[in-house]
Amino acid sequence: MQDQENQELSQQGNGMDPATAAAANEAAQASAGQAGVPPTGDAASAQSDLEAQLSATEAKLAEMHDAFMRAKADAENIRRRAQEDVTKAHKFAIESFAEAMVPVRDSLEMALKVETQTVEAIREGVEMTLKQLSAAFEKNRLLEVMPQAGEKLDPNKHQAVAVVPSEQEANTVVTVLQKGYMIADRLLRPAIVTAAAPK
Repeated sequence: MQDQENQELSQQGNGMDPATAAAANEAAQASAGQAGVPPTGDAASAQSDLEAQLSATEAKLAEMHDAFMRAKADAENIRRRAQEDVTKAHKFAIESFAEAMVPVRDSLEMALKVETQTVEAIREGVEMTLKQLSAAFEKNRLLEVMPQAGEKLDPNKHQAVAVVPSEQEANTVVTVLQKGYMIADRLLRPAIVTAAAPK
């Protein structure tokens, strides 16, 4: 009884009426009880869903990391192989041409070994060797630049070393002093020509 009177006096001293104090006391007890209570069914389900999502995200991240590392390794291998191919291409760029030129050298060496030669035999041997050489040039796309007289002068393929009076139109080829050569579409040596002077 004395305790109840003391509690009432204490509550009155705090400025609370007994009903408000009782409600506050119940709320404090309820919250104190909840602190040690495990989560209810809805909260446990939400937590389980979050854990499942986290596991799935971690698995996806590991998969993406593995795919990235594989792609990086593949790219490095491709870059290394391409570099090796370029090095080989530089090193063996003339292999095909050299292969085609070896028979030409063989023919010339055989011609020099013949002790008694006639002019006709020498001419025939030279013609055969020239055919081999022309075949080697053609196989390796080494093309002649041999302009015709009267053809328009092309500074990309022709080099005029002299301008001569002519009945032809100005800036046309009069004579070819030395044929030129191209490798595919690239000029190796221009044709040396004389050009017609303006009238």
